[in-house]
Amino acid sequence: MNLIDRIRSQFEESLAVKREAGEALTGKLAAAIELICRALRAGGKVMACGNGGSAADSQHFAAELLNRFERERTPLAALALTTDTSTLTSIANDYDYTQVFAKQVAALGKSGDVLLAISTSGNSPNVVAAIEAAHAVGAAVVALTGQGGGKIAHRLRGEDVLIDVPSQRTARIQEVHLLAIHCLCDGIDAQLFGGTP
Repeated sequence: MNLIDRIRSQFEESLAVKREAGEALTGKLAAAIELICRALRAGGKVMACGNGGSAADSQHFAAELLNRFERERTPLAALALTTDTSTLTSIANDYDYTQVFAKQVAALGKSGDVLLAISTSGNSPNVVAAIEAAHAVGAAVVALTGQGGGKIAHRLRGEDVLIDVPSQRTARIQEVHLLAIHCLCDGIDAQLFGGTP
């Protein structure tokens, strides 16, 4: 396969996964938007976590809520748990890397908050631990994962929402995660502020 064909195949595969995800995930995304909006209306916040590219997605999501997405509006309470290097490294050093998000959720989370937990595999131990910590403080969870949800799918309960991308390829999952995050931001803005941007 030459380079041009290889690039075209990346686009074609991405489009195919996005089409399938569009069919499979719209109801789940709507449920996640409603859950997050309830939390924000009641004075709660959204905390977000993930590793690697998912850490970047966590920060992207929090920035879009706290600052703005596509419209001028009041700031929304959102926090990425991936950004404080002193906190992350002290927890990893003094305890264990699996606790880097869970300890933050235990300290900062409260009943009525939402945790956006991102893991392409659905198996990240520190994200699983963060979900358990969220439940312990009474927070709900929106999980962004790959197909099937991995270990995370078995940790969700009650009003939690699993948004599992119908793919097992990390690059395709990450691409849909970004689109899902933009859908969440757009839907939250529409629900809370009405109209179009």
